[in-house]
Amino acid sequence: MKKSLFVAAIAAISLVACKKGETTSTEASKDSVAAVSDSATTAIDSTASAAKDSINTATEVAKDSVKADAKVAKEEIKAEEKKADAAKK
Repeated sequence: MKKSLFVAAIAAISLVACKKGETTSTEASKDSVAAVSDSATTAIDSTASAAKDSINTATEVAKDSVKADAKVAKEEIKAEEKKADAAKK
């Protein structure tokens, strides 16, 4: 019972405290929401661009690594072939 009265009293105080005599303009809040939205969109775009650049860089590095490994493998195969040819003679 005491708990219910306490909750009711808090609710009544909250209603009275939240009631405003003057109406506030929503123009400022709309501008604020638009600014936050634009800021969030810009942040998302920059993050996406950074991620794309990072992926492209990683791809280029991987391609270069594969090319280098292929070149080394070809050289090793040629060296083995030369050894095999020399052993036959």
